[in-house]
Amino acid sequence: MEHHVGGAPFTVGLVVNPVAGIGGPAGLKGSDGERVQREALARGAVPQAGRRAAAAVRALLARLPDVRLVTVAGAMGEDSVRAAGGTAELVLRPGDSTAAADTRAAVRAMAGVDLLLFAGGDGTARDVLDALRALGGRAPAVLGVPAGVKVYSGCFATGPAAAGLVAAGHAGAGRVAEAEVVDLDEEAYRQGLVSPRLYGTVRVPATGHRLSGRKTGSASASPGSVEGIAREIVATMRPNVRYVLGPGATTLAVGRELGLTTTLLGVDVVEAGPSPRLTGADVTEAELLGLVTGHETALVLSVIGGQGFVLGRGNQQISPRVLRAVTAGGTGTGRALVVLATQQKLAALGGRPLLADTGDPEADRALAGHVRVVTGYRESTVYRIAAASEEYQ
Repeated sequence: MEHHVGGAPFTVGLVVNPVAGIGGPAGLKGSDGERVQREALARGAVPQAGRRAAAAVRALLARLPDVRLVTVAGAMGEDSVRAAGGTAELVLRPGDSTAAADTRAAVRAMAGVDLLLFAGGDGTARDVLDALRALGGRAPAVLGVPAGVKVYSGCFATGPAAAGLVAAGHAGAGRVAEAEVVDLDEEAYRQGLVSPRLYGTVRVPATGHRLSGRKTGSASASPGSVEGIAREIVATMRPNVRYVLGPGATTLAVGRELGLTTTLLGVDVVEAGPSPRLTGADVTEAELLGLVTGHETALVLSVIGGQGFVLGRGNQQISPRVLRAVTAGGTGTGRALVVLATQQKLAALGGRPLLADTGDPEADRALAGHVRVVTGYRESTVYRIAAASEEYQ
């Protein structure tokens, strides 16, 4: 059956920021700016935004094969549509290198679409918002395909496949809701200053269960609860095991309990014992792989407040191949991952599962099931974790 809106075929526009997220695996905590992007490539990072956009288009076409697709030539959309097995009309041909101005121009060129999909992170969401403001009453509803290092805004789907499914569902419903666009100053972020700023709102499809929601902070957590979690983790650490500490204030407290100086926003590797030591500080994905290969390893990760993500948001250094190396190193899947969260943070999820979105559905499915969540000193619970690619399909 064909889907039409006002007598015309349902039309979805696609804009891809090809370099979104490239700084994550490289440990650069963002991807803004040519200098950061060059450094990420020099560290061996591989662009993933196009592949994630293709996964969204593939899910959209599976549900809505007659959809009309409009996009930008090359890496800003055309390549992803082709990789998904689709065809699209081109509205813009940017130069060899793309910048924020190209994203804004692409959005303005797609003023007539019914829904605009964009693949990127919070910086891309800001560029989209700027262009939508210029369109005024002609601005379409939008939906983000998460592909950035940090995805704090509420206008993103939980994962690429979910974005495609939401887009397909919008053809029959058309209802919209407001979602917030927030971003960080990346230079300040690299210095450990985390202060998300609200830039405005956009209209998104009104289907809350497939949207990630805005990240919420941990300010309500008492210092005692965080320190209690750290004490519990350190008390249960075993010698000759390498522990990978993900970003966050709670994991920082674990390092402090060990007497080590770890990083707030990086990924660190520590070893316990009579003389705890910092094996790797603020490591890249490649460095982390070298540190865990052949060693028994456990991942100690915190939860993104309000969203529930454990993997795939701000800790892309813990890649699918790192996960496979951790499992192969002698740590069974059930013991390879320990999650840290205050009881308040878990309660705020309202029963929704924790989520993994590494970009590899197979790796995410290997983690799915139940995981131990440490909530305080001598306090823990068992909580469900799911692959973001499948939870809401």
